[in-house]
Amino acid sequence: VFVSELIFLGESAAMAVSTSRRGVMTLFSHPDCPESHRTRIVLADKELIADMVEVNPANPPEDFLDLSPTGTLPTLVDRDLVLTQARVIMEYLDERFPHPPLMPIDPVSRARVRSALYRIEKDWYPLLPELAEGGKGATKARKLLREGLLSIMPIFSASPFVMSDEFSLADATLAPILWRLPVYGIDLPAQAQTQPLLDYMSRIFKRVSFRQSLSDLELEMRPELRAEMRQDARK
Repeated sequence: VFVSELIFLGESAAMAVSTSRRGVMTLFSHPDCPESHRTRIVLADKELIADMVEVNPANPPEDFLDLSPTGTLPTLVDRDLVLTQARVIMEYLDERFPHPPLMPIDPVSRARVRSALYRIEKDWYPLLPELAEGGKGATKARKLLREGLLSIMPIFSASPFVMSDEFSLADATLAPILWRLPVYGIDLPAQAQTQPLLDYMSRIFKRVSFRQSLSDLELEMRPELRAEMRQDARK
């Protein structure tokens, strides 16, 4: 079971308790960060136990900076190993805990998923800070992201997940972007052109692991789904 145990940094004692629990991994994360979110999705999909430690990137405590001098989020601590950068963490978790695998087994399928993952990271993730801030460049970033999603619509028609019949690291990377579309001011009306993507989003958002990965702040991004998720959780 994926355990989300929030420890608010700023008190050395809290950090000491967290990092001394050698049998449990610790993920230093931000509740409103796509990079942190995609790492939490992988943890949840693997059903891994991890302490989730919220860090304010604008005011990171010295205890955290001792582990990650650059203040990079997310940061994973697994025993004596400290990893930064979401992609590195995700690949480490997939290789250390291979079930369920989050990359295809055969080389051709793996290459296709890696290519999609590379494009998502290279083309779309750099747009997210501008979209989140809503500054002067947000209009252009919004247009680029919306056009980019529409351009890969055939991918969502061809298979249940991104270039694959199984959920992968590419899906874990794309999902935080799609969840935040209302926050970014991107509307995808239900029509023939967008239906494959809307169906894909529905599949992703209904996954138990995706729902478990959401922070309270992320739940607030889609109020129409928040009530449905809480209802389902009570069943």
